[in-house]
Amino acid sequence: MQTTIKPMAIKLPQQERERLQKLGEARKRSPHWLAKEAISQYLDREEVAEQFRQETVACWEEFCHTGKSVPHDAVMKWLESWGTNNELEPPRCK
Repeated sequence: MQTTIKPMAIKLPQQERERLQKLGEARKRSPHWLAKEAISQYLDREEVAEQFRQETVACWEEFCHTGKSVPHDAVMKWLESWGTNNELEPPRCK
């Protein structure tokens, strides 16, 4: 499968353009490459954050609908067992 690549103009303040240029020279990369890499990393990070946000909202909505949760003391007991020889299984919703 071939990816279609289309140009996209981005307006940057002169100071940021200069920073990209300097960093590119130091890294032996073009400002264009640095900008593409930055955008790619940003999208990866933000997609993970958005997925987490959506899962959190779904869990909250499920809790509001069912009232099921894990008691605080059960979570604390489980966490305190981490790294010990007697690590407990994760607690279940009640």
